[in-house]
Amino acid sequence: MKNLMFKSARALAVVAGLAVAGPALAAGDGPHVEKQPWSFAGPFGQFDKAQLQRGFQVYKEVCSACHGLSYVAFRNLAEEGGPGFSVDEVKALAAEYSIEDGPDSEGEMFERDGKPFDKFPSPFPNEQAARASNNGAYPPDLSLMAKARAALRGFPWFVIDVATQYQENGPDYLYALLTGYEEEFPACAGEQDGYFNPKFIGGSLPESCKDAHLTGGAIQMAPPLSDELVEYSDGSPMTVDQYARDVSAFLMWTAEPHLESRKRIGFGVMAFLILFASLLYFTKRKIWRDVDH
Repeated sequence: MKNLMFKSARALAVVAGLAVAGPALAAGDGPHVEKQPWSFAGPFGQFDKAQLQRGFQVYKEVCSACHGLSYVAFRNLAEEGGPGFSVDEVKALAAEYSIEDGPDSEGEMFERDGKPFDKFPSPFPNEQAARASNNGAYPPDLSLMAKARAALRGFPWFVIDVATQYQENGPDYLYALLTGYEEEFPACAGEQDGYFNPKFIGGSLPESCKDAHLTGGAIQMAPPLSDELVEYSDGSPMTVDQYARDVSAFLMWTAEPHLESRKRIGFGVMAFLILFASLLYFTKRKIWRDVDH
């Protein structure tokens, strides 16, 4: 009993510590990022196929010049729960890319048209070439970016996220980053290389800026989006806000392509557990009802 009381007291102390430290962490260690109304958020969320197709268009026409998508195969675009492209559309898309293959019978590598089973090729042959083309910066692969990046929420928000099954901090951050560029650095930053984005987690500013509650820092990627940059055919607004929202949703799908099926399986498992628990309860009642306790 004493051991149980000790463990309970220790757990309460941890929770109390989080309650005190959480707001400071959220305020001081990362940018503030607003939650966005994603269609795929929550236990009942699903991807908007039209949005995924628009997001893929933004990636293909803008992001793919520097960023790879090496964990995604062309055929994934036609799979259930994805953008919903047809098999013929996927074949035509894959054929637009040149894929290095081989070796042939003479031991030489060769180029061929892409096939649905191929993965999206990198825009650069190696990391050194990528850095040489981007002022020393290495553009990361975007396949898992929506899961690899997330803004710090702090206490009690991360507890609320667990309770509501909100797992979209990654796309929230990507959207904030793409729409968060500012024209110039704050005066406290002095001379800086790159572009100022207060939502950039990897950036760093002088202590004087941190004292002014400024976050973010220099990012080598120039603002990639601008109004009217990508032409949508479905009548959606051609604005930076819409482009950022669509490509962030698409990158959430590339990071978790089986999100919808995972949620369906989860509901089935929960229904089974409820039914199983009910059967156990009534079985226990029947067996022990005539036994004195």
